[in-house]
Amino acid sequence: MQTNSMWHTGGREQALATLKAEQHWDIIIAGGGITGAGIAREAARRGLKTLLLERQDFAWGTSSRSSKMVHGGLRYIAAGDIKTTMHSVQERERLMTELPGLVDRMGYLMAHYQGGFPGPFVFNTLLRVYDFFAGKRYRQFFPSAAFQFLSPLIRQQSLLGGTQFADAVTDDSRLVLRVLREAQRDGAVVVNYLGVSELQKDGERVCGAVLTDTLSGESYCVRADVVVNATGAWADQLRGQMQASPRIRPARGSHIVVPSWRLPVAQSFTALHPKDQRPIFIFPWEGRTVVGTTDLDNPKLDNQEARMTRDELNYLLEVARYQFPQAELSESDVISSWAGVRPLVSSGALNPSKEKRDHSVWDDNGLVSVSGGKLTTFRLIALDVLNAARPYIQRFPDGEFEQRLFTPAQAPADARFRGLPGYLQKRLLGHYGAELSTLLAEARDDELELIPGCRCCWAELRYSAGHEAVEHLDDLLLRRTRIGLLVEQGGLIYADRIRRICSEALGWSEARWQQERERYEHIWRSAYSLPE
Repeated sequence: MQTNSMWHTGGREQALATLKAEQHWDIIIAGGGITGAGIAREAARRGLKTLLLERQDFAWGTSSRSSKMVHGGLRYIAAGDIKTTMHSVQERERLMTELPGLVDRMGYLMAHYQGGFPGPFVFNTLLRVYDFFAGKRYRQFFPSAAFQFLSPLIRQQSLLGGTQFADAVTDDSRLVLRVLREAQRDGAVVVNYLGVSELQKDGERVCGAVLTDTLSGESYCVRADVVVNATGAWADQLRGQMQASPRIRPARGSHIVVPSWRLPVAQSFTALHPKDQRPIFIFPWEGRTVVGTTDLDNPKLDNQEARMTRDELNYLLEVARYQFPQAELSESDVISSWAGVRPLVSSGALNPSKEKRDHSVWDDNGLVSVSGGKLTTFRLIALDVLNAARPYIQRFPDGEFEQRLFTPAQAPADARFRGLPGYLQKRLLGHYGAELSTLLAEARDDELELIPGCRCCWAELRYSAGHEAVEHLDDLLLRRTRIGLLVEQGGLIYADRIRRICSEALGWSEARWQQERERYEHIWRSAYSLPE
């Protein structure tokens, strides 16, 4: 059975059967976020027998709850870390080239005020370096009158003007799915709701793992040359089994989503919060406007959904009102929220905003762990991890391997596809790649229409339900698609149509649908709505 068919409805049993039949793996990867996905992609393309496991759903943690930005990191230039900035900008350009429609250029605007920092000269000096690494000039300064034309609602008092530059924006969980699909095509077995509960050792050396199925409770023992711990903010849990000292400082970042007509922005604004001067982004995403992020310690890390607090909500509304006073944004405008936990590597900084964002790799006798780092540089992180794992892998291949991450996707010949608007064609190709032909083949006549309130088609729900390892309703509405973040009431204003799709694509009975709906409503109210 092909590994990429293991995500089809009913395919999980085949994946578990394959797992039981294999006596030995070259590499087991714990963690189904962007870091684990990148490692699986690079390992599988090298011909390694690769098993990736995620104890929740793919991208469940940080990788579905980021700020959606693929950026180079201007802050690294200011801190003197030129190398990190250079690598990040180059990876950003690579992703925009390979994945148009999923990783796209977004304009960024920084307003300059009298007496404020950074001023136009300092900021544009940093951007000269930024653009040099990209090999393109994105920066441009606008005097006050022209800048107000770009954003009529912006705070105008003492405004000197503003600078425009560029980074990129993505749907982070869809990016994880695209990377995992590439790993599958090269033979990786990829399973969600299956976690590493215990390490197996031969003396002091890690030689495999005990896996626990979180859906059935069943356990499996598997052997491997090396186990990679790519669980991000949770990395200390597995390292603790090797008596390693804790190194992770979990930090929570929260966002709110509001209707674009209430806070219309065509580009991302960087606003300095009036309370602490932290930079906050106010940016367009999937037809809505997002405000974020906070940066707070989150020491009580468990296996539950991260949640925004009321203090964070007030903090984000305060900066939006300060930067765009004419919009008069209020709590009643908020459609949804999300909170994610960043895996910062602790250096003892006074607050999490001062911690470095680069990654670290640890080798504990056959358990290779990685944490920290940026979404943008996941490919480089994966290569560093494989270099650390290489001494343990008996048949690690020599030679050079292609750097391209994604198989080029061709536009389908489907006449309905050619009839779609150009922006939607680009989006669907970027989000689904070679799988788009299957999506179109299964789409009903009216399912290529956009779901009101977002840029997702009904056909995307049908395809994801049937072909992307959906086990729960929250998998479908919060990660495969983003309806739960973009549509009022977590998308359940369209509950009847969603129920029909789940019934037809997943075979859910009415009782199963009610069970899943109740579960989803609880998750959405507690972690994606307004905090109590």
